[in-house]
Amino acid sequence: MSPRHLHERAAGGQALVEFIGLALVLVPIFLLLPMIAKYQDMVHSTEMAARYVAFDATIRNDAANGGWKPNDQLAGEVRRRFFSNPTAPIKTNDVPGDFKAHQNLFWRDPLNNALIRSFDNDVGVSFGETASTNRADGFSGADDDTVFLDHHLLDLKARGIFRGNVSVTVANLPATLNGPTHSYDGLKAINLVLRRHVDLVPDAWTAKGPNDVISHIDDWRVNPGVVYRSLSGIIDPAVWLMESPGAVCMTCGPKIGKLDYWREATPADRIAH
Repeated sequence: MSPRHLHERAAGGQALVEFIGLALVLVPIFLLLPMIAKYQDMVHSTEMAARYVAFDATIRNDAANGGWKPNDQLAGEVRRRFFSNPTAPIKTNDVPGDFKAHQNLFWRDPLNNALIRSFDNDVGVSFGETASTNRADGFSGADDDTVFLDHHLLDLKARGIFRGNVSVTVANLPATLNGPTHSYDGLKAINLVLRRHVDLVPDAWTAKGPNDVISHIDDWRVNPGVVYRSLSGIIDPAVWLMESPGAVCMTCGPKIGKLDYWREATPADRIAH
């Protein structure tokens, strides 16, 4: 055999060895891609559920809309809307059951077992850094009241940041599952728990309209210009002079005490009916 043929055979043998070695690494990864995709999808749903828990506190809390939503109701909504069948309708007091019709059919292992075995036991909602079931523990302290002593005049609370937590316990793959190259072995005892939290300020003040804004700042301790009403007989002539044609403040008059002048209101002719 010529040296050329010997070289070609050696090169072909080396390529085969390299391919087999690479396949031993890549094939298990390819086989695990579907499971990794399922876990990633569950992580995304857990994050969205944590947002739901946190933002629910902005509209249902002990300072607005009749108090906190009951824990069982909130947990049931999270389980049904984020971790059950994604086509489930949004209904009040609707909770998921541990059967196939209510489960997410994508979140199943290679033996067709649900990755969330029990909604009540495996999907949890908690509050604060200590993962408490008490809403009051969801707040982290704030120092707002040391800087703005009269924040209560604006109907502002100073309870700090609220944290909503969601945790999901994912079922291990069955011990009886035997995949090629033992690629599933590492997931049989992974004991995966997904945890996500979202922090926000639920006590932020949002006015419903111009009149609501005025009602919150129509106090001499917040807006000293309100005193103008009792002194209008003295101040009006001075304001008139300041805003009269040719005066210094003809186009930039202070409108002292006249809160209605500063309303941010859309003119009626700008609204389409």
